[in-house]
Amino acid sequence: MLNKIVMSMASLRLMSGSLEIIAALLMIRFNQIEKALLVNSGLALLGPLVLLSTTTIGLAGIAEKLSYGKMLWVLVGVSCIFIGILKK
Repeated sequence: MLNKIVMSMASLRLMSGSLEIIAALLMIRFNQIEKALLVNSGLALLGPLVLLSTTTIGLAGIAEKLSYGKMLWVLVGVSCIFIGILKK
């Protein structure tokens, strides 16, 4: 039997991947740089949200198994990822 948390994380990633493919097809269909950049900008906003969502679901699933120290290290790592993404 599949774990509900794993299924939730996988479903979110499948939806995200499907949106990536649809966006690529839209870029090809529009065939204009300006519109392709607009579609790409929308994906740039979606990516970190999907990362945060899947990480949150996963952490909620293992929270009872991790010590506070390990949980802190995971949160520091995720924070570093977001700082790297959002830093200009």
